[in-house]
Amino acid sequence: MLSLEALVNDPALELTLLVPGPPGAVSAEVLWLHNTELPDPSPYIRATELVLTNGLWRDTVTADQFVAALRRANAAGLVFGLTEQSPQPPSDLVDACTAAHMPLASVSIAVPFTAITETAARIQGESRQEALAGLVRRGNALATSISRGGGAEGVLEVLRRDHDLPLVVVDRLGRRLAGDGGDGGVDRAAADALARRPPPLEVELPGLGTASLFLVEGAIGDVDAGVFCLRPLRDLTAEERDGIEQAARFLSLEVAKQQALQAIESRFSSELLEMILSGPARAADVPERLRAFGIDPSAQLSVLTMIVGGDRLRPSGSTDEIEGFFTRQGIPAVVAVGSQDTVAVIPWGSAISDLVELGEQLVGAIATRFPDDRTVVGIGGLAANSTGLREPLIRSREVCQVLRRRTTGPQVGTFADVGTHRMLLALHDRDLLQRFADDILGPLRANDEQSNTELVRTLRVFLGNDGHWAATAADLYVHVNTLRNRVARIGELTGRDVTKLQDRVDLFLALEADGLS
Repeated sequence: MLSLEALVNDPALELTLLVPGPPGAVSAEVLWLHNTELPDPSPYIRATELVLTNGLWRDTVTADQFVAALRRANAAGLVFGLTEQSPQPPSDLVDACTAAHMPLASVSIAVPFTAITETAARIQGESRQEALAGLVRRGNALATSISRGGGAEGVLEVLRRDHDLPLVVVDRLGRRLAGDGGDGGVDRAAADALARRPPPLEVELPGLGTASLFLVEGAIGDVDAGVFCLRPLRDLTAEERDGIEQAARFLSLEVAKQQALQAIESRFSSELLEMILSGPARAADVPERLRAFGIDPSAQLSVLTMIVGGDRLRPSGSTDEIEGFFTRQGIPAVVAVGSQDTVAVIPWGSAISDLVELGEQLVGAIATRFPDDRTVVGIGGLAANSTGLREPLIRSREVCQVLRRRTTGPQVGTFADVGTHRMLLALHDRDLLQRFADDILGPLRANDEQSNTELVRTLRVFLGNDGHWAATAADLYVHVNTLRNRVARIGELTGRDVTKLQDRVDLFLALEADGLS
């Protein structure tokens, strides 16, 4: 590293240190050398440059003024070149540097400034070569760690061999990938920082203070995670920053690998739901898939369905929070993401009442992470083994949909807790229900396709408005007489009279059964 101390220690330069300046100033890194004889060189000197001068400015300004200009420019120090006219360092310059805490050295008449510049270039070259060799060595170690499955923690371990730094790695969903320190609040604050555009350079982490953020980018430039160094940026050396940035680049490979594994696991879990819903056709595939997730297919099982956020899109990270909950509880689980809900298949040897308590704990855990999103959990009952999972899965989803439509009341429910026609429909075979719906609604759909009418929509809105003509006509933006003509046509095609209760029930159940498919 180039410093005034490194130059003074080279005997060939014949430098004499006259004023050491504040502690550490002589050994501090020097950006480069700046040769000047200007009375005020401050506009041209870069911060931490070492100034070389022969003192030709002394006829124009005082030593105090010249040193003050160096101080304004944040120069690293001053080297005064002795000449035949000034064979000794000027006492006023020594006093000015002492008063300003500016390091000062003198160089003998026999040594030109070019010799100092050449030595500085050699020192910087060697330093950069050493740094480059260090980067290559560390890069090889990082690549080896990842190839051997060391993961994110292995990457930090390699970095810690060179730099003793407190580090944590958190992904954009708030999952701790490596490092120790703090609690879940730290990870949530880290995830919030990664979600900001642009992400900040420093982050305040609860209980840990200011942390420097180094981004871990994905393959297409998105921010996938961050390395948080629990120190402010100003306290990090250039070598430490370079080391963390290098580790962040290798971490992008590890994060990409984890994302690929999670995508495969998500697909496998979604396929499990399809196998269960397919009934006997794929029943033989279910046990093996459960074993792959560490679940005994011969054990008593249960299904929980969760909706987080009501009608809103599922909050980012909610599925990970659900998986984390079961992991903390020590319960193996297959967590599958549906279009609106999230389903968990778990082994459960206790009573349903205990399962309800578990569901309430799950709601509480999700609420801690997502306080603005209402979570409901539907419990479909118990299955003696994997062959009986279809009915609990269907039931849990139906319970969850009913709870979602209710803005108040319990957030966890079982099939027995919820009394509604949808529960009765869920007891029947889906194919049978669909045939029932098609028999009644099929003629309406055909008429809509052939004549560009809206009979199915008209029926749905009419029944949704409890048979009120004016309200339905307003919702459909048609005249009441037009609505009456449509309802009459519905009666002709279906053979049901909407003015009769039993016929209206048939039409309503047909629409509901059609919505279950």
